[in-house]
Amino acid sequence: MFYEPSSGHGLPHDPLKAIVAPRPVGWISTISRTGSYNLAPYSFFNMLSGVPPLVWFSSEGPKDSATAAEETGEFVANLVGRDLAQKMNATSVDAPRGVSEFDYAGLETAPSRLVRPPRVADAPAALECKVTEVIRPRDLEGKTGRSIVVIGQVMGVYISDEYLTDGLFDAVKAGNVSRLGYFDFSTVDGVFEMRRPRWED
Repeated sequence: MFYEPSSGHGLPHDPLKAIVAPRPVGWISTISRTGSYNLAPYSFFNMLSGVPPLVWFSSEGPKDSATAAEETGEFVANLVGRDLAQKMNATSVDAPRGVSEFDYAGLETAPSRLVRPPRVADAPAALECKVTEVIRPRDLEGKTGRSIVVIGQVMGVYISDEYLTDGLFDAVKAGNVSRLGYFDFSTVDGVFEMRRPRWED
């Protein structure tokens, strides 16, 4: 089949998110200007640069995480391990503004070192970030939609020692959770290695 997104697909559910998958889940913690904690998962999340180390997440609308990150200039991207998947899902609840998803999901906080928002205490890893820019993407007609893209520079990296194996972060042991399409998720359960070819070889 072939379809144009502007015309519809005729399928039971939109397949686009299932095609562009798996996508790492960015479990974003923020603190509002009034001091309220917020925690929410974002499947539009990734790293976009190594030097400088930049990550981004995209919010479909002015949700608490994007609003707080833009207002305060800080956020933490927590890694979702397999053991935390159910609690991560709980934090996607459409709670009223000001309600702490940490409390709702029964999660403990741990203080960050370089930013104000806390990290998820049991997360295998967390990235402490300062916002570098906020983008409101446009379509081909120049119209801005509802999406808000928040880009942050990684200022500090927390890794739980139990997920280091021979000095390498063990994604299989952590069970990194990714979003697929529809209501589906996946975890890392195996790794294989391939070296990039060199022309001179």
